[in-house]
Amino acid sequence: MAMIWSDNFSVGVSSIDEQHKELFHRTNRLLEACQEGRGKEVVKETIDFLGEYVSSHFSHEEGLMQKYRYPEYASHKALHEGFIRSFKKLQEQAQENIGLSLVTQVNKIVVDWWVHHILNIDRKLGQFLINAMKA
Repeated sequence: MAMIWSDNFSVGVSSIDEQHKELFHRTNRLLEACQEGRGKEVVKETIDFLGEYVSSHFSHEEGLMQKYRYPEYASHKALHEGFIRSFKKLQEQAQENIGLSLVTQVNKIVVDWWVHHILNIDRKLGQFLINAMKA
């Protein structure tokens, strides 16, 4: 079940959209590997990428929110922090055992959390930023 990028996921801010597209690409690599029975082999690589990604991506979004004084900055940042806490638990588990349950959790967190976050939270931020950048 691949994550397919469409305009529905676009937030309208190219720098954010490009980072989201990279997330889709990496997630699809993990999903393909799982379908081919190679999921365990790529979990660590994906987790390492996601660790770097969330740090730089969230910093980028939060920087834009601060620059343009996004009124929902605190709640949006709290969602990022919640993801980071969940992600750190996955990292710890990956250090101990890379098994099927970890592959399933990575898929669930990446696919479910990101799709929901992009469609419901980031799109709202994108609309605000588009308007703020025009002003």
